[in-house]
Amino acid sequence: MVEWKKKRAAKACGVVDIGGQAVMEGVMMKAPRAIAVAVRKPDGSVAVEDRPYTPLSERHKWMGWPFVRGCVNMVVMLKMGMETLSQSTRMLGIMEEEPSKFEKWLARKLGKSIDKIVMTVAAVLAVALSVFLFVMLPSVAGTLINQITSSPILVNLISGLVRIAILVAYIWLMGQVPDMRRVFQYHGAEHKTVYCHEHGQPLTPQNARRYSTLHPRCGTSFLLLVMMISILVGAVADQLILLVTGLARLSYPVRLLRSLLLIPILTGISFEALKGLAHADTPLVRALRWPGLMMQKLTTREPDDDMLQVAIVAMQTALARSAEVEAARGGGAPAPVAPSEKPAPGSPDALGDPEAPKAPQ
Repeated sequence: MVEWKKKRAAKACGVVDIGGQAVMEGVMMKAPRAIAVAVRKPDGSVAVEDRPYTPLSERHKWMGWPFVRGCVNMVVMLKMGMETLSQSTRMLGIMEEEPSKFEKWLARKLGKSIDKIVMTVAAVLAVALSVFLFVMLPSVAGTLINQITSSPILVNLISGLVRIAILVAYIWLMGQVPDMRRVFQYHGAEHKTVYCHEHGQPLTPQNARRYSTLHPRCGTSFLLLVMMISILVGAVADQLILLVTGLARLSYPVRLLRSLLLIPILTGISFEALKGLAHADTPLVRALRWPGLMMQKLTTREPDDDMLQVAIVAMQTALARSAEVEAARGGGAPAPVAPSEKPAPGSPDALGDPEAPKAPQ
């Protein structure tokens, strides 16, 4: 309760919400008007890139409506996430090898760069895998259970538990890959830095280290919320379909179609629930967000100081660029930037002593 009050006090002083994402050997931070990506290169230096950002809700007001904004945010973050991963690999020099003749031919035929083709294919495959794991397989389980019981609540409860079990197993398996474990450490660094900013503390590794790697606004919590809420919403939808159609039970194709059509509704409800749980603090709220925080134990790890340093540079850069953009738009005084005991991002002192030994990579 004390920590939450300190956070609310910091917000009252003008500290803004910052979102983020762990990437390959780095962190992306999204401020209200800018996005910054910082990565630790193999030589130990930190590369930083930033760009301005304009929310879609400013261009199209309806995209900021409650429940609608959740669907919009999910699509935006999926697209931004793929672009950021591609950007981080480019900054690290991972994709600098010469494209093959086939890749060059494909790029000429499609009129797109190799990077965009690779990321598009990866995005399509990721969506297909997600639909298979979290929609098709649970729908099979629901259909089989429906042969035993006609209770919509029980059918959706079991299919929901299957969906959650698949998610836990999938994340656990990813965590066994060494490169993904490092990404999870950067995920922890992102959360600690966001906490440090939210509490109005100077952005230093020493201050950030004190905070938890578990954050209530994390995408991991959002995924779990979607799956938990789908149990109740799915049961209500099943009952309505049975009443309207007069069917005795739902077949697999009907259940699958219903699950796909409910995705925007579930996303909208879950987004509002996530925001509500993140910005309130009562015994009931703490109990409701506890499962999501526990799930984050699978997707975050304790970072080292080098990782915290990278997350801090991304945060400082995003906040500074956002303030510049806001001032250029005529928004009055620049948005407050979290205090820092270090110089501006990008300077040698901000990145630490270049002669100091680095943590093992």
